Amino acid sequence: MKVRALLADLLVHEGRPVSADRLAEDLWGDDPPGNPVNTLQTKVSQLRRALEQGEPGGRELVVFHARGYVLRAADVDAARFVALLERARAATDPRAKAGLLGDALALWRGPAYADFGDEEFARAAATRLEEQRLTAMEEWAEVRLELGEHSLVTDELGELVAAHPLRERLRAAHLHALYRSGRQAEALAGYDELRHRLADELGLDPGPELAALHQAMLRQDPSLAPARPRTNLPVPLTGLIGREQAVAEVGALLGSARLVTLTGPGGVGKTRLALAVAGLAIDAFPDGVWLVELSGTSGTSGERATVAEVVAAELDVRDDTATGSRPGVRPAGLARRLADALRGRRLLLVLDNCEHVVEPVAELVDLLLRAAPDLRVLTTSQEPLALAGETLYVVPPLGLPVPGADPAQAASVQLFVARAAAGAPGFVLDEVSAPSVAAICRRLDGLPLALELAAARVRALGVRGVADRLDDRFHLLTVSGRGRPARQQTLRAMIDWSWEQLTEQQRLILLRLAVHPGGCTLEAAEVVCAGSGLDPAADVADVLDQLVARSMVESSGGIRYRLLESIAAYCLERLADGDPVFQRRDLYYTELAERARPHLHGHAQREWLERLDIEAPNLRATLEHITDPTLALRLADALAWYWYLRGRHREARASIAAALALPGAECSRTAAWETGFAMLTGDGTDLLLRSRAAAQTLDARDARSRWFLALAHLSFGDAATAEGLLTEALAGFRAAGDRWGEAAALAGRAKQAMFQGDHALAERSGTQSLTIFGDLGDGWGLLQASDMLGYLAEITGDYERAARLHREGLRIAEDLRLWTDASYRLSSLGRLALLTGHLDVSRELHERGMRRAAEQSDNFAEEFARVGLGLVARRAGDLDTAERLFQQSLAWNRRLEADYGVPFYGMTLLLAELGFIAEQRGDPATARSLHLEGLATAREAGDPRAIALAQEGLAGVAAAEGAYEEAAALLEEAAALRASVGAPLPAAERGDVDRIAAAVRKALGGKASVR
Repeated sequence: MKVRALLADLLVHEGRPVSADRLAEDLWGDDPPGNPVNTLQTKVSQLRRALEQGEPGGRELVVFHARGYVLRAADVDAARFVALLERARAATDPRAKAGLLGDALALWRGPAYADFGDEEFARAAATRLEEQRLTAMEEWAEVRLELGEHSLVTDELGELVAAHPLRERLRAAHLHALYRSGRQAEALAGYDELRHRLADELGLDPGPELAALHQAMLRQDPSLAPARPRTNLPVPLTGLIGREQAVAEVGALLGSARLVTLTGPGGVGKTRLALAVAGLAIDAFPDGVWLVELSGTSGTSGERATVAEVVAAELDVRDDTATGSRPGVRPAGLARRLADALRGRRLLLVLDNCEHVVEPVAELVDLLLRAAPDLRVLTTSQEPLALAGETLYVVPPLGLPVPGADPAQAASVQLFVARAAAGAPGFVLDEVSAPSVAAICRRLDGLPLALELAAARVRALGVRGVADRLDDRFHLLTVSGRGRPARQQTLRAMIDWSWEQLTEQQRLILLRLAVHPGGCTLEAAEVVCAGSGLDPAADVADVLDQLVARSMVESSGGIRYRLLESIAAYCLERLADGDPVFQRRDLYYTELAERARPHLHGHAQREWLERLDIEAPNLRATLEHITDPTLALRLADALAWYWYLRGRHREARASIAAALALPGAECSRTAAWETGFAMLTGDGTDLLLRSRAAAQTLDARDARSRWFLALAHLSFGDAATAEGLLTEALAGFRAAGDRWGEAAALAGRAKQAMFQGDHALAERSGTQSLTIFGDLGDGWGLLQASDMLGYLAEITGDYERAARLHREGLRIAEDLRLWTDASYRLSSLGRLALLTGHLDVSRELHERGMRRAAEQSDNFAEEFARVGLGLVARRAGDLDTAERLFQQSLAWNRRLEADYGVPFYGMTLLLAELGFIAEQRGDPATARSLHLEGLATAREAGDPRAIALAQEGLAGVAAAEGAYEEAAALLEEAAALRASVGAPLPAAERGDVDRIAAAVRKALGGKASVR
């Protein structure tokens, strides 16, 4: 209780500091604890803990200053209440004023400061807030009387008047409401009751304004009668969020068009938008703005009222000549009577929810617009009225959060947060809640109704709980709400309403479209949705157009069709698992992937990569559904190269493994690809043994699988195994006349030769590969060949050529959206910037490369960038950062060595860099240990340049220990080894060697002959 009292005390002071002594006195008064200051600190800690439990970061709201404790809470109900009152009093439009006052009063959930209102520290603040609340109630009642809502005001003020019988302004509003509601006797009795109370309890008479009201009631003054309002638009209970531009655009359309129809799927907010536009247009229509809700109407006479009857009732137009008319006669006569009544009137008619009575609405609107030239009509409907002169405005869902951008900028997020905070006080959008909120908004397609229903569940489930339960959205998004139509109280009911308006053929196509989670082309729809009496060449396309017109299907210019996720989920519930549509879909996308496969090698690579990107959700759904092992293996084989190009190695491995796990699924080629992807991701154990076993089971003609396994081995420097596989693959490609395969194998051989120090072979193979890939127009192949040639130019000191090759590679990678390759090119350009002394540029390029790699979950590319950042840090003299980065990389490499059974090719570099750092710090023992390990690793890998690097490191250790002759010999041996492979150390990489050589020459004088 004391912790709550402490919170109340801090709230009372509205952000001003409160001294510890004052707080202690307020909390314990004349009966303080033994040590008030220490006890207060305990209570403050408990309050911080409670705030933190309520919302991450809440602990920071209570801070201590020299003058005392402060509660830094900007979003407090009391402050929001006062701010809304000020805005309401500044508003000139009665409807806006009523809405703001309603929002302010909705913040009250009980007495101000609840259990502490009578405490000395809170009494004044509680009294002030309660007085402001009563005044706001009086103002709200008065403005609603002005809007003609006297019956509602009468009911709502009765209890309040009983609690505050002597407030004359409140009593005046109540009496006025009673009188206007036809309860004049009760109004006069209420005045007499107040007069007696004032006399008995205060010795006073009612004030002059109340007395004047009494006299007016006695003489039944016409001024007291409710003036016919200029509108029947309801006062919105909540503000409209994210529709500012739409309101302006529709308002402008109404200024030029006589008939505007708002279309869009159910729940998108057509009604709210129409009401907002209509509310702003009241002053432009002297004869009023009138809303007609048509959801309960029918097209013909019967149990439900017709469109004409409902419109006439709202406009107070009577058909006195229709009594006793035959069925079907009265609506026509009433329509003509409506047309006569509206002739010459400047009026806006809002017809809401027309989709189920489109034809009778169209007939009536056509008649009214012809008869009344000053009439404007605004309709909401899931399909157009199809009248001449009709202007359509498609109401889009609210904007969704964009990955990488501030989610609070998205209109869908703003709506969700506003509604969630109203129902769950204290809820805010922060780093913890933002990902779940963004996921909810995306999965609900930005539909305002669905978002509001979801936000209503935050109080019970929390935002993470709501996000986790969206797979069962029709059970989750059920909220009973007074004032909301029954069909909008659940998400299912909203879609049921739309479903009921469809024909059988429309329902059938809609159900079949739902099996395409990524949407589909017209071609796919005609193949997959055909059957059961639908002609694929005509009926499907025609019905799709109808569904688009009814806002049940979204279309991008007839190129692609998709369902909102909620509509798709609704349809999938109605489809049986064994429905033939699933089999038709599975076969279609398998054949599509097979059709795409050859085009992923050559000039059409970009076009087909983008096509498969678009179809990725459908391909995944197909893979998850297929149980036929033959079809599953066909699809996995067809997609393998696509997955590789897109860097989706884990997805590829999991999908291929799932296909191979099906009963009866056996294919050595597919198994080899699964092993290759496992190696590329570093997942699993005994991968090298598995790879060698997979290679042995391959058909002798299967060069591509052998090449892919070689590619996987090269990814971590196993040049020896890769060499044998590449030799076999290259021979197979040439025998088969496979030019693409030959170029790919040559690119692999260039990489293998680089690892083995054979620069001449690397240059020759890389150049041949580049030529062939250029002829074929294969962008990926150009990337691989140019990468090796660029790296070769780098190690020989030709930085200009290396930069040109890597920049061109980056351009190709970004054009094809090969983000893993783009990561490597960025880091390679970062290496060149490092070697040319541009450290800041190098750091920025490596960081970009690392971000790209992390986005693709590519550990190898991320590691390459991390090593580059370590090199930059050491060049900049930041040995601590360099050591930390190199140690992270070394640990990752050691895990690879343990998993694969061979040393990773980057080990020698890392050990050398860490050895140089230890030497520079004066720790030659550690440095020697690191360089010796690096030398052993380099010799096992057979890389002459790596061996030379380790020898140069050992020379540094020898020099540090005073063994200058040994140091000189090691430097000479390393230089000779580099020269033997035609790769002398470039000047930009001689920093450590020159430093060590200088120390040797200084110590040995004329006897030194180091290079």
